[in-house]
Amino acid sequence: MSSDLRRKSRPFNSPLECGLRMLFILTAQAERFADLQRLVNYDYLLVHSGDIPDGPKSLHPDVPFRGNELLVKRDLVHAGLTAMFSRELIEKSFTIMGIMYRANELTLAFTKLLCSAYADDLRARSQWLVERFGDMPDHELEIFMGANVGKWGAEFDRFTAARDLEL
Repeated sequence: MSSDLRRKSRPFNSPLECGLRMLFILTAQAERFADLQRLVNYDYLLVHSGDIPDGPKSLHPDVPFRGNELLVKRDLVHAGLTAMFSRELIEKSFTIMGIMYRANELTLAFTKLLCSAYADDLRARSQWLVERFGDMPDHELEIFMGANVGKWGAEFDRFTAARDLEL
């Protein structure tokens, strides 16, 4: 099996996985539009909500230097949004601020069909995400992310350094 074919058949870290998370996020923010950068930030905050003080437990396990995920998620989130748009599950608008995304009438109907503990966790964390960051202007969200991205996952570096100490 070629590496490209193997990558396409993986459900994790795939456009499908990111696209599904985008559906929950866009559903939680109802009528609001969001651009790709906000959605990339939201995807990180949704998956690693435990990185935020008073945030719910993270959906996925903590990994070293997870803040670096922001650097590689943009293409994945974009591919996920494109896949969901191609299935008419989201709305895309071209504005003077760029391409904006939001939920449509099918987004909520589709996400309601997803019944699992993970889907329930996505719903709850998406609601928390929008309540916590939804009113934050884009530039303030960028400042917040920029100020913290180097800290998220860096605790693993300290553990490695402590193990190497000779006492």
